[in-house]
Amino acid sequence: MTVTGAALWDDLLETEEVAHVSETPSVDARRAPFPDDLHPGVRDALATRGLADLYVHQRAVWDAAASGRHVVVTTCTASGKSLAFNLPVLDAIAREPKQRALYLYPTKALAQDQARVLAELKAPHVRAAIYDGDTPTDQRRQIRKWANVILTNPDMLHVGVLPHHDRWADVLHNLRYVVVDEAHVYRGVFGSHVGNVLRRLRRLAGVYGADPQIVLATATIANPGELVRNLAGVDATVVDEDAAPRAERTVLLWNPELLDAELGLRASALGDASRIMAALVSRGLRTICFAKSRKSAELIHKFTRERLDKELGERLAPYRAGYTPAQRRTIERRLVEGELLGVSATDALELGIDIGLLDCALSVGFPGTVASLRQQWGRAGRRGHGLAVLIASQDALDQYFMREPDALLDRRVEAAILDHSNPRVLDGHVRAAAFEAPLDDADRAVLGDEALERAAVLPDLKHTNSGYVWAGREYPAAQTNLRSASADSFAVVEAQTGTVLGIVERERAYSTVHEGAVYLHLGESYLVHELDLRARTAVVTPYAGDYYTQAKKETATTIEEPLRAEQRCGLELTFGRLSVTERVVAYQKKSVRDQATLETVPLDLPETSFETEAIWYVPTDEQLAGLERMPKLLSALHAAEHSMIALLPLWAMCDRWDIGGLSTNIHFQTGRPTVFVYDGHPGGVGIAERGFAAFEGWVADTERMLEGCPCADGCPSCVQSPKCGNLNEMLDKGAALTLLRRLVAASVDSGHARSSYRRKRPEGGI
Repeated sequence: MTVTGAALWDDLLETEEVAHVSETPSVDARRAPFPDDLHPGVRDALATRGLADLYVHQRAVWDAAASGRHVVVTTCTASGKSLAFNLPVLDAIAREPKQRALYLYPTKALAQDQARVLAELKAPHVRAAIYDGDTPTDQRRQIRKWANVILTNPDMLHVGVLPHHDRWADVLHNLRYVVVDEAHVYRGVFGSHVGNVLRRLRRLAGVYGADPQIVLATATIANPGELVRNLAGVDATVVDEDAAPRAERTVLLWNPELLDAELGLRASALGDASRIMAALVSRGLRTICFAKSRKSAELIHKFTRERLDKELGERLAPYRAGYTPAQRRTIERRLVEGELLGVSATDALELGIDIGLLDCALSVGFPGTVASLRQQWGRAGRRGHGLAVLIASQDALDQYFMREPDALLDRRVEAAILDHSNPRVLDGHVRAAAFEAPLDDADRAVLGDEALERAAVLPDLKHTNSGYVWAGREYPAAQTNLRSASADSFAVVEAQTGTVLGIVERERAYSTVHEGAVYLHLGESYLVHELDLRARTAVVTPYAGDYYTQAKKETATTIEEPLRAEQRCGLELTFGRLSVTERVVAYQKKSVRDQATLETVPLDLPETSFETEAIWYVPTDEQLAGLERMPKLLSALHAAEHSMIALLPLWAMCDRWDIGGLSTNIHFQTGRPTVFVYDGHPGGVGIAERGFAAFEGWVADTERMLEGCPCADGCPSCVQSPKCGNLNEMLDKGAALTLLRRLVAASVDSGHARSSYRRKRPEGGI
């Protein structure tokens, strides 16, 4: 079926909930011939799949790889990135079957999907196999000996491959390519860990005489070359000219009905999503709806089915983590074959799994980054004219985009940031590397100078004539969790099954998994029944109540070392190292329906301290004129801090939960009213540094967000924060807006104003 225009959804564009509608034009493919030296067997295998040529960017990846360079391809969803990185691998193996390739995927589902693609292609001599935690033990030895394309994930590489490299000697000796797909996922703490895992892999390959080429594929991001250097420690050719075709697309921003302007309450985004999805499916349009949690995906599915007759209802399915692999494969197959018309999904389907030709993509709530939104919307319009919809929640960013659509649609994608040399992350990998092989100065080229500097001070490493070696008793890789910046962490355990749901750093545990807390994991709610400080565990059970919890904290900051200071926006802005000391003293139970406080419960928990990176700024007397009296001064700074934290994820690929802040009417070191915004992870992962670089645009966005919010005194869509340690007390929206306007004016006067988005939308749009 070809969609022949927007008439199929015209009526949806005429309701009061529509905040913006625009069209992005279609783009024709630009093609290039197969390389003359492509192995004939590979050429024939592609021909049997109906491929007679390549997109220009696929050929560019081939040319870079053929010249021996590392390469990263950063193009849109469904632009053929898989073929781009597969082609040089398949050619190498067709010529020499002993050569090996290692494919790294962030999810098991993606590895399964790529294994299926490789099997169907039937290229010469390719023996592909998945090696992950689900691989039966009796098959693992066979895979190491037999497979020449091994698909795995960072966790298995970290604990299951590198520490046992003697078993992998033949693989490492013949390792020609390392393919890293969905590389934009590797950012923040997780990316910082994976950056060290990849360096350890390159080092061990060198020990066995190999120097593999690194080929990365990523969604469109602002800094692909920098990401490769930070992630793998190599310089790479960047291929970012997307030559794939794109159909015309209608973009719709949908804001649920405003029920209470003062409280910022709107109609249910889930209810509106089900209404839109039912309307599209009933017209025969294949539709995917992305939600932020399993529960939301299930509810949208349930509500949509209730709006349709039984026959159509049978053609809907939810898709989320927690299903068995067989269940997920069945849903994927039904989608590809067109048996399903509608799927409500978590972001498990945002990544590059092939789910066939879809007409419409709905995103319920901004997914956190423009890059993720483009990934989701890229699912729409595979058969012709497509529809892409963002359905707003009450969140500050969502509401900002509803009022300022150009700030979303014209915005450059974010930069993926990580810091592999953060000592909190690095130390565990230095220990693991020393366990794998003695560390010496020759390793600086791959592991970095910082690794050797840390090796010299780590007490469980011993310096010998061969280099630094592991002198501990435990298995070091197993002690390093790839999703935590701290070795001192708590396990969150589900009481009935004993399943470990997640790991929470000690610095964050007391505010997120204290006794009585409602804990969110993958969008699901759990109630914490016990926080065992000695055993470092939080015991939880599933929770279906109608309140959430918010911790009250006493926070203090100590400036450890200013690293950079500049006059920006008419004030002194500093980036540097900060110590944060926190003590959780109570928590509130708050109604989900209207945010009313139901109960305040005191807590007695230990104090925590951690060092991190931060920016801080000191407004001038002129900028505080009329705001200098207490409590207005503190209320202005506090509201400005909250609103800036809400907007920082636009500039750094992060979540607001990754960011902390403190505002004070007088700081003991600056002697002035000061606002701090800091990385919430020990050691920092580059979030605050990104904010420092983009300060003018960040402030301008925040001012525009506050100015546009229709509430009078502040609401969850502007200055109220779901993670405020002071429980959203002392917030003055008007005073914060006055302060931010003065900062923006000073930026304009100094000629340093930075546009937060491009005025001219690039061809093809978002």
